[in-house]
Amino acid sequence: MKSIAALQAVVTATPFDGEPSDAELDAIEQEMPLILAEVELLDARIAVLDRTPVTLDDARRIRRAHRRVLAARTALANQAAAVAPEVA
Repeated sequence: MKSIAALQAVVTATPFDGEPSDAELDAIEQEMPLILAEVELLDARIAVLDRTPVTLDDARRIRRAHRRVLAARTALANQAAAVAPEVA
């Protein structure tokens, strides 16, 4: 019978320390405006869960937050397109 522990060192050559890598932190930093815009939209939607968004302020808040999410997604997509090499 083979021991699994003897094979474990081969399978997990580099131990995972649980921390994100520098590349992952950079990706998070680039996506932070979108993340914050989505949190703002979620906050606006949560605020009107208990009641119907009949007031003009609630509808405006949700609409503005939604526009910020779309703008952040557009900016992120444009940034990615500018970095990506052109395909002929």
